[in-house]
Amino acid sequence: MTEIELLVDFHKDANRQGPGSSSETKKALSLIDFGKSNNPNIADIGCGTGAQTITIAENINGHITAVDLFPEFLEQLEIKAKDRDLHNRINTKACSMDNLPFADGEFDLIWSEGAIYILGFEKGIQEWRRFLKGKGFLAVTEISWITDSRPKEVEEYWLKEYPQIDTISNKIEQLESNGYYPTAHFILPEYCWIDNYYRPMQQRIPDFLAKHKNSQPARELMEAEKEEIRIYEKYKEYYSYVFYIAQKR
Repeated sequence: MTEIELLVDFHKDANRQGPGSSSETKKALSLIDFGKSNNPNIADIGCGTGAQTITIAENINGHITAVDLFPEFLEQLEIKAKDRDLHNRINTKACSMDNLPFADGEFDLIWSEGAIYILGFEKGIQEWRRFLKGKGFLAVTEISWITDSRPKEVEEYWLKEYPQIDTISNKIEQLESNGYYPTAHFILPEYCWIDNYYRPMQQRIPDFLAKHKNSQPARELMEAEKEEIRIYEKYKEYYSYVFYIAQKR
């Protein structure tokens, strides 16, 4: 298996492929005013297995197009949607987020939790803007520095993993300079990382290694995951995911 195939195999049975919670998803939804639209058209880009997709569908009316590159993730979302009788309002599309087959002005809301980093924050907000209606909303989570300075170890780690990591104020400035009115933002709390993402991940590691016969590629992947957890536990006061909500200008 390639590294990507191993990564998908490790995460496909997880409820979440990144930090988050249904409470934070609902909080973000509460900060969006759809105006007169009571049946919004929504895209959830980089949806993974769709924990947030289900929460959105359960809390507002409208139709959701859930996009992910990996069919294995979308299959899990389809099972969840059918189990909750939401399959008529959620359709899945397997494609790359940098080649989306959407029309200009198609969506009232573009949502992306923990996934815009794949394109890079600024490229993502630039490319997705055209898919929004005139007063459409963007709601994304993006890993951000939450202090003005930080220890060298954590800074070097994240600059290597994601060079576009930046402060909240600089992310807001990027939204403003790319045709959005930033309307709200908030920091994801610790339990979104520990309870909802890292602890379940740690519990899956032994079975994953056994399944792949403790192969070197599987071990290396797990060591990388463990290092990410170690960095967070040591330096969690310096960074987090931040929910950014903005309206198309």
